[in-house]
Amino acid sequence: MGNDARAKDIFRSIGHDAARPDAVDKVKGKAKFGADIYQSGMLHARLLGSEYAHARIVSIDTSAAARLPGVKAVVTGEDFPKADMSGIGPWINDNMARGKALYHGQSIAAVAATSARIAEAALELIEVEYEPLSVVTSVAAAIAEDAPILHDHLDAPPSSNVYATDNISEGDIAAGFAQADIILEEDFTVPTAHQGYIEPPACLADYQDGNVSTIWTTTQGHFIVQANVARTLGLEMSQLKVVPTEIGGGFGGKGSPYIEAITLLLSKKAGRPVKCVMSREEVFRRTGPGAAFEGHYRIGVKHDGTLTAFAADFSFESGAFPGAPLHGGMDTIFRCYRIPNVEVNGKAVLTNKPMVRAYRGPGGPQVTLGTEVLMNELAKKLNMDPIVLRQKNAVAEGDPGSAGPFRKIGFEECLQAAAVSEHYQSEVKPGEARALAAAYWHNGGGPSSVVIKMNSDGTANLITGAVDLSGTRTTLAMIAAERLGIGVENIHATVGDTETTGYNFVSGGSRTVNAGGQAVIMAVDDVVRQLGERAASGWNITPDRIEWDCGEAVNPDNGERLSIAAICRKAPYTGGTITGTGSLSVQPDISPSFAVHICDVKVDGDTGQSQITRYTVIQDAGFAVHPKFVEGQLQGGAVQGIGWALNEEYVYNDAGVLENPAFLDYRIPLASDLPMIETVIVEVANPLHPFGVRGVGEAGVVPPLAAVASAITNATGVLMKNLPCSPTNVWQAVNDGGRE
Repeated sequence: MGNDARAKDIFRSIGHDAARPDAVDKVKGKAKFGADIYQSGMLHARLLGSEYAHARIVSIDTSAAARLPGVKAVVTGEDFPKADMSGIGPWINDNMARGKALYHGQSIAAVAATSARIAEAALELIEVEYEPLSVVTSVAAAIAEDAPILHDHLDAPPSSNVYATDNISEGDIAAGFAQADIILEEDFTVPTAHQGYIEPPACLADYQDGNVSTIWTTTQGHFIVQANVARTLGLEMSQLKVVPTEIGGGFGGKGSPYIEAITLLLSKKAGRPVKCVMSREEVFRRTGPGAAFEGHYRIGVKHDGTLTAFAADFSFESGAFPGAPLHGGMDTIFRCYRIPNVEVNGKAVLTNKPMVRAYRGPGGPQVTLGTEVLMNELAKKLNMDPIVLRQKNAVAEGDPGSAGPFRKIGFEECLQAAAVSEHYQSEVKPGEARALAAAYWHNGGGPSSVVIKMNSDGTANLITGAVDLSGTRTTLAMIAAERLGIGVENIHATVGDTETTGYNFVSGGSRTVNAGGQAVIMAVDDVVRQLGERAASGWNITPDRIEWDCGEAVNPDNGERLSIAAICRKAPYTGGTITGTGSLSVQPDISPSFAVHICDVKVDGDTGQSQITRYTVIQDAGFAVHPKFVEGQLQGGAVQGIGWALNEEYVYNDAGVLENPAFLDYRIPLASDLPMIETVIVEVANPLHPFGVRGVGEAGVVPPLAAVASAITNATGVLMKNLPCSPTNVWQAVNDGGRE
């Protein structure tokens, strides 16, 4: 039961592909997503968005809307208690504007009515008087001397939209550049981009005065929703239960609340359940995208390929509230390489846009663009294979990392796998170009809780508080089955609500199978301890003498065996039902993943259209518990990164109004746009996990921006440093030297 070996052939469950129990209901349309939840007598909510990207709210008159037949409740920002949101972290309360609108579309008022049509009609009757203010939608505008200040109460320098800064300084940067034979220096930009989840945020709220209120919602973190909404509305957390529904994509964007507090407040005021489902336009205008970025990079190298110095100054746009991925950017920007002299300065800047949220490796893709593009350019200057350059400077076990020296890591193995891959060894086709990019992602840990309840027939129920984004219920059940010694088909895994399971941090940060899996192992070990005590009691031996073989207890004195089913069948009479719990606290030490991506591209010189013709992802998974699931994560991350590199961007006009709030104009990749994403799973065991698991959900999105940009650079001969590499931008770069 405690086998720590890594070879798949010795495991019964993990390391193999297992059926996904929730797949059938999803294919049949029986699975309950956020918009599928109904209650008798429920009302329908609609939101009124601000007409301006920045304006004082002089007055709001909702009287006409409230008188409309069928309208049962109307709320504005003034109806919310003035709650202290400190300690909520990035999930600061931006539910509804109060006093000032900070981005176009920010919720100004909300209506609950007996039908969606009536609610929409009521919105037309709400009269809002605005005093428009100047708008800032870029870092340059936000930090200008005459820029309007979005907030005057944040812990930021007086009269500044820069609310956070960070610095990394190692060695002697001046001396490092003095030692360099070649120095490259460039500016890079990455636009605001949305996660592109298919299911819009949706929730149903039922307020119960004097009892427990309930919210059903599509979320990556229902405990985060509980904490945020309770604080926002002045409730005790014990007065609020949050039930996670199935989730139709999140990628970090559903890690914090959007409409839950508004919907519950409407329910409180109306005295009836209220349901709110965002439209696609509202998703683009009001939910949190990935952060826009701009950075100035400088890198130095000796003729033999030894990196001597790296310097960068960069900024993330945060949107209207603090939330930019500054930490992720600082941690990721140069972490793949041993560089003795480093000077990195980062800042987070408020702009009149929706507050950014996490997007799969938040901060990593943006900062890695400049690092990896310049590494490829250095390889050209040195006439050196880009993999060899990286191998010469690659971090390895014992080298300094952001949280102390690296433990065993798989970067060298990923580089070697890329070098010998069939893709890299193949000839580049005529008219095409090839490039690669490497990346690091720190992965996450954090609190996780699991309960395993044994049934009288020896089967088990596994209850986790981790929302299932990608089949993690199945993966956690596989880990439990392996540790317990029974078939995975005998374990039913469910996601519990905030009342039925212990606290779990948000499903994200590549933490669910890593941290959640360790909590599962703790719970199984608790179950095994109890099973051993019951068996030992019947045999009149001490529990420590029990041996286990294929899910059966073995008496070492006579070889007598007891199956788990036999022990559980008698459990009610030998001490009660057997239930195990596992609770993992914050992990100060986590184990990162490394990835290398190879991209082939063809560019039409007349139109600027770029076509990815071949793409390979190489990534260290530590140990692939479910190889097909891991492959899917690697492919999904690559596709999203390719979309961000090629076409995806928010387009704002001078008034701060988003001009492409629909998938028709905001173009995510289609299946017809891409080749099959090839994958190579490297397995260098994580020494901090009993089965060697590393997170795999985020590292895959970090390299594509650089891999694609470098491939197009190689195809056109013009450095692509301002994303996206859309046909217009590529054509302009080729024809007039780049887009400024």
